[in-house]
Amino acid sequence: MFVHSSLIALALALSATASPVAEGMGTPISFQKRDGFTTHDGWFDHASAVKQVARDRNKHRNNMINLKKNMGADAFNEGAHIRPVANYSRMIKSAQTKRQSEPLVDEESDVYWAGNIAIGTPGQTFLIDFDTGSADLWIPSTGCTSANCADKHKYNANSTSTESRKSGTFGIQYGDGSSVSGPVYTDTVTVAGITVKNQYFSPVTTLSSMFAGEAMDGILGLAFPSISNLRQSPFFNSAKTQGAVKTGVFAFKLATSGSELYLGGTNPSLYTGSIEYHNVTGSGFWQLQSAKLYVGSKAVTSTVQTIIDSGTTIIYGPPSQVAAFYKSIPGSKVYDSNNGFYSFPCNSVPSNIAFSWGGKKWTISAANFNYGRVSSTQCIGAIAGQDLGLGTNTWLLGDSFMKNVYSVFSFDKSAVGFAALK
Repeated sequence: MFVHSSLIALALALSATASPVAEGMGTPISFQKRDGFTTHDGWFDHASAVKQVARDRNKHRNNMINLKKNMGADAFNEGAHIRPVANYSRMIKSAQTKRQSEPLVDEESDVYWAGNIAIGTPGQTFLIDFDTGSADLWIPSTGCTSANCADKHKYNANSTSTESRKSGTFGIQYGDGSSVSGPVYTDTVTVAGITVKNQYFSPVTTLSSMFAGEAMDGILGLAFPSISNLRQSPFFNSAKTQGAVKTGVFAFKLATSGSELYLGGTNPSLYTGSIEYHNVTGSGFWQLQSAKLYVGSKAVTSTVQTIIDSGTTIIYGPPSQVAAFYKSIPGSKVYDSNNGFYSFPCNSVPSNIAFSWGGKKWTISAANFNYGRVSSTQCIGAIAGQDLGLGTNTWLLGDSFMKNVYSVFSFDKSAVGFAALK
C-alpha cells in the first residue's frame, strides 16, 4: 500500500542518486501550443480566462485533498485549505453580469503545452498536457462514450499486451457536477523514446465538459508524488528509478515557437549563462520561498511562497496582495472582481514587472503580461487575485512567467532553476 512512509522513501531515493545536471544528454519533446486569452484581433477572451480559473481552482483543490490524504494536514502551507468546487457556469454567468457592457468573445481558446506520448504495447498515441502542477497521468478510454470524449484518442485495454487492471479508482471533481474519473491501470508508457514499464495511470471513463473540444487528450503530471491521487510514482520519477533517464532533471522552454520539454537534463542550446537554483520548500509542489515581486525597483511584495505551474497560463496571488500590486500600475482598476482580473491602460503596458528569489530579477515581458483589450483604452493583466487554497502567502506562477525564462526542475537537487533564454 502506498502510504506516507513510501512517499518519504521515494524522495530519499531520488536525492540519494543525485548527479550533476546533464547538459545536452537528455531527450527533447517539441510542444504544440494553442492560442491564449488574446483573440486574433487583440481582445481579451474573458470566457476562456474564467474557464482556466475554474480549472485551476479545481485542480489545486484536488491537490490539497491528495496532500492531506497522503501526508496529512501538517504538510499544508500556512493558511492553506481545501476550497469548495468551483462551478464554471456560475463563475462565467456572474462575470458576464458584472461586465455586461463590455465585449465578450466565444469560449474558443485555452492555453496548454502538449506533446505526444504512447501507452501500451503496441503503443497507442495521445496528445498530452505536461503539467508541473499535478502528479498523475490520465487519458480517455474506449469506455468513455459521452460527447466530451468524441474527438479524443481513447485507450483500448484490449489492444495492448502489457496492461494490468489494478484496484481502486481515480477521480477529480469539477464544477457543474462533472468529473474526470475512471479505473486504475498500469502499462508501458513512452515519452520521446523514454520508456517506463508498469506505470500507473487512469484511462478515464468520464470526462468533464471542461476538457471537451480541446485538442489535448489528457494530462501527465510532473509534480511530486505526495499530491498524487493515484498514490503512486509519477511518470518522470518512475523513469529515474528505472534508469530510463540519467538525471532527475527536466526543463521547459515555453515560447510562441520552438517550445520544448527536455527530459533527463537541460538543453544548453536554449539558454545562456548559468542556472540560478532555489531549493524547493513545502510538500508536493515545485514551491520556492522568499520571493519578491517588483515593479521597477520597488518591491511590492516580499517573502512570499511561489509555486511554478506549467499547467496554467495565469499568475495568481492572494487577492489583497494582488490589489496592492496593481496600485503600483498607474491607471489600473478592477475588471472582474469575482475572478480577480484587473485592467490597465493599453498605451502603457508595464515591462518592468519581475520576480526575484534573492538573485537576479526575472522580468515578465510586456507581451506576456498583456492578455488583450477589453475596451478601446484598457487591457487585462496576467496577474489575478484568487484564493486557490494553497496558503495565505502563496503565489502560483503559470506560463505568463515561465515564458520569460528557461525553467529547470530538479528532483536530484530538490530545486527549481532559472536561466536566461537565448
